[in-house]
Amino acid sequence: MKNSDAVWDLVEEKTAAFADLSDRVWEVPETNYEEYRAAEAHAEQLEAEGFRITRNLAGMPTAVMGEAGQGGPVIAILGEFDALPGLSQVAGLPQPRELVPGGNGHGCGHNLLGAGSMLAAAAVKDYLAANHLPGRIRYYGCPAEEGGSSKGFMVRAGVFDDVDIAICWHPAAFVGVNNPISLACNELNFHFTGRASHAAATPHLGRSALDAVELMNVGVNYLREHMPSTARIHYAVTDTGGHAPNVVQARASVRYLVRARDLPDLLELVDRVKDVAAGAALMTGTSVRSEIISGDANLVGNTPLETLMHGHIERIGLPAFDDADRATAAEFQKTFSAADIAASFARFGLKVRKGVSLCDVIFPLYGGDSSIVGSTDVGTVSWVVPTVQVRGATYAVGTPGHSWQLVAQGKLPAAHKGMAHAAKVMASTAAELFLKPELIAAAKADHAERLADTPFVNPIPDDVQPPIPERRHA
Repeated sequence: MKNSDAVWDLVEEKTAAFADLSDRVWEVPETNYEEYRAAEAHAEQLEAEGFRITRNLAGMPTAVMGEAGQGGPVIAILGEFDALPGLSQVAGLPQPRELVPGGNGHGCGHNLLGAGSMLAAAAVKDYLAANHLPGRIRYYGCPAEEGGSSKGFMVRAGVFDDVDIAICWHPAAFVGVNNPISLACNELNFHFTGRASHAAATPHLGRSALDAVELMNVGVNYLREHMPSTARIHYAVTDTGGHAPNVVQARASVRYLVRARDLPDLLELVDRVKDVAAGAALMTGTSVRSEIISGDANLVGNTPLETLMHGHIERIGLPAFDDADRATAAEFQKTFSAADIAASFARFGLKVRKGVSLCDVIFPLYGGDSSIVGSTDVGTVSWVVPTVQVRGATYAVGTPGHSWQLVAQGKLPAAHKGMAHAAKVMASTAAELFLKPELIAAAKADHAERLADTPFVNPIPDDVQPPIPERRHA
């Protein structure tokens, strides 16, 4: 279709360069707070586009921001570029094959997310200049979304304090405005300390920290029946205290991820989990110390922004996938279960249709199964800035999140097309906001009304610092 907005032309002119950026980040998958090569690639691209660059945001070496324009409102477009551990996969191959044994992989599409967001910001920068419009567009390159909660630390440091509107996107199977529902969460470590002893000769003198971990896990499993049905709790034992069964373990640790529908519910549930840990320590004669590692608030919606963005999606239409794209996606679908494919439709409020390998519809505004949700640190931003997100179709219908199949599709032509489509949606949404300040005012009024009775509490306490590698190993 012919572009009806000048800013869409600007996106198309820049797409090849940003598809290359996405591919380069795909090739160097780095995890939480270690995204040095990805962050440098983003900084170099920002410099090439003429942005004013700020590094080391909120004291995080892999956080970078680019700004362009003067005066007027400030609109932020949020990007990410972190990968996931253990998901290395050969690009384009519809069968599991590690590219690097035990290596990382972009199993959530953040190589596309960061590049697509910066593509939108670069197009808006040129649009503002060409039309002599006041206003500043910012690209925020945010590390460590996958459990690192960098945006929460950035909120706490005040880097969004002068932002009027935040816009972002996420790769998906279908296109539409993201339903603003996510789970607030905290990730916590529980460290138990007991007393070592000979497990056969003097077991009565020992106090097992590992027993305490096991009892805590049992207690939390009983708690599941008595918490809200929308809440989720997961755990992993991170330190068993050693490998010798004839020694009573004097130390043991377990990490918990606690999720709830909103911040008030989260804070209450975290306290209950801490009570279970204290009870396990009491039963075993051990002591326990807990520490919060990270935390995300739930998403706060914004009707004026969501309605505005949905209108832009309808004007743009669907990504221009071709028969080759659909045939490749169909090959990947052969590796999915029927349940994977059904869940992909259900998540966006769509009926299952056979033979659909790539997005062919715009999903309805506020549609979808609200029980199929995770957590995101975008949620924390949405409590302090009116925020809206688009879901961009970049992979085959039914692709499981955080999977080798998603990694394998990260460099395909369909992924690049979906990324550019999402960039058009974000760019034209931002452009209209700059042209119509009354829309910004409406978004801010909606935001204030939603939070009038629920003051923001950052789920990351003030004394918790980002687990930056050099800090971890100091």
